[in-house]
Amino acid sequence: MSWVPSSLKKLIENLKKLPGIGERSGFRIAYFLLKDRDTLENLIESLREVNERVKLCKICHGFSEDTDICPICTDERRNSGVLCIVERPEDVNIIESVQGLGWKYHVIGGVLSPVRGITLDKLNIFDIRDRIRKENIKEIVMALSPDVEGDATISYILQLLSDMEVSISRIAVGLPRGIDITLMDPFTLKESILGRRKLK
Repeated sequence: MSWVPSSLKKLIENLKKLPGIGERSGFRIAYFLLKDRDTLENLIESLREVNERVKLCKICHGFSEDTDICPICTDERRNSGVLCIVERPEDVNIIESVQGLGWKYHVIGGVLSPVRGITLDKLNIFDIRDRIRKENIKEIVMALSPDVEGDATISYILQLLSDMEVSISRIAVGLPRGIDITLMDPFTLKESILGRRKLK
């Protein structure tokens, strides 16, 4: 790549740090942006604006813009008494796509993973107890990934909240709608069976 200008090399290397972007994808995106300068300028402006305006909410640790507290945390209509615990800020958007829940959220910022260096002190876990008291939370809904790390994180949170009068549930893991049951992995199939609901 000695023939590639150094600034272009740097752009490609930075693009490769993004999820799902490899060497070839990095090249294609970089060259596209060089050919379409309007898109390049708009992208630069968007990145600058996001960098300056978007921060993490001081209450739920989700995304907030221009303020310390996000619109969900300041929404007085969200008084259902349910606090949904998610791993990442973007997970809030996924749960919110289900209309009319009226939940509040708490973004813990990851899951326990000693292998990746994610320990308790790096997660937003210890302020959950304060939120339960201050916001009159009656139920905690765990919406973490159904894997070993997610399970370990949930187990710790259960211990942390063991002396508090709050109901704790976990979102069900089951069969995606429209999929052939023969294509399901054993873990998902087992979770679907254990999480079955009564029809009659």
